Amino acid sequence: MTAARLQDDSPQRLCQYAGQVVLVVNTASFCGFTGQYEGLEALYEKYRRRGFVVLGFPSNDFGQQEPGSSREIADFCFNTYAVRFPMFAKTSVTGTGASPLFTALSRQAGAPRWNFHKYLIGRDGRVAAAFPSQVAPLDKPLIQALERLL
Repeated sequence: MTAARLQDDSPQRLCQYAGQVVLVVNTASFCGFTGQYEGLEALYEKYRRRGFVVLGFPSNDFGQQEPGSSREIADFCFNTYAVRFPMFAKTSVTGTGASPLFTALSRQAGAPRWNFHKYLIGRDGRVAAAFPSQVAPLDKPLIQALERLL
């Protein structure tokens, strides 16, 4: 399975993250939860040396809150929140047009209902937990689930 990188739309093989603990998040630049970028970056920085990665997938599926181009999204993420974790091109995350990744994640743990839905995937490639938008990246339940997987 591949996904286009946000910065240049070049295809990236997602299997490069096999064996790591992964947090997949559908993001949006103009959402009430957009401030979660800060917590996502903090998680990535704190745990990446232990085999953890955050993968961000901008989506315009909810409330049209990600209307920009890849360049605009990349600039916003880097300049506003200093995002350094891997980000991918705008992706559909729900319905019949959902990407294969989000279709598979939805089968395992339910479809996202809004922006900043989080799927925590263990080293075995299975969804270990899913967290709705209201659960911030640094909230205790998410941190505890992450630390158990590391």
